[in-house]
Amino acid sequence: MTQPSPEEYFAQFGPVEAAPLSKFQHVVARRLTQSWTQIPHVTHHDDVDVSALEEHRKAIAGEGRVSPLIFLARALARCLREFPQFNASLAADGKTLVMKSYCHIGIAVDGPLGLLVPVLRDVDAKDVHTLSGELAALSAQARDKGLPMSAMEGGCITITSLGGIGGTGFTPIINQPEVAILGVTRSRVQAVWDGAAFQPRMMMPLSLSYDHRVINGADAARFVRRIGELLAEPARL
Repeated sequence: MTQPSPEEYFAQFGPVEAAPLSKFQHVVARRLTQSWTQIPHVTHHDDVDVSALEEHRKAIAGEGRVSPLIFLARALARCLREFPQFNASLAADGKTLVMKSYCHIGIAVDGPLGLLVPVLRDVDAKDVHTLSGELAALSAQARDKGLPMSAMEGGCITITSLGGIGGTGFTPIINQPEVAILGVTRSRVQAVWDGAAFQPRMMMPLSLSYDHRVINGADAARFVRRIGELLAEPARL
């Protein structure tokens, strides 16, 4: 017996309409499916204290507003040097790691076409204000549908943020051929025990998905903890 098409099946229960996916959606779906089926994903969740970061951002506001994502990118750049296995790609044979000596970080941007990932180049060599200006320009291109493919190539690791929307954690899919992706959700004030009393602290939830063929759980936990240590001293970033 021939199985009915989805449209025919659901039409039994009420009116339906077929809405074809766009060409861009087809490409994204293929890449995400490939990444999810080929990479053994594990996601590590943790909260890091960004109270000092928020104070620092207020202190430098006169020089121009800088998103927390820029400080997060700078912290990631430091971590990639300290944990070089995160700044690598697995060769097609599955036996060799391609180690990268540069530091380019992708920042996912939600635009009219969908989710695009412009890449900030040489994040380890630029200050936060320079990076902030570059991200603003790339984001504007993405939202105006003018972002070239070349601006989305060569990333070492990706940051994807739901901080402007909400949530307490998620499991982002790795952007091949990278081996890790860092998800961020909205920071919130929590009562944190300091050994003597509970103190209000601004905590940022981080979700690090990583390729378990390349990275083990202990290193993933250390990586996120190190991000927290660096964000606790934002002036040094």
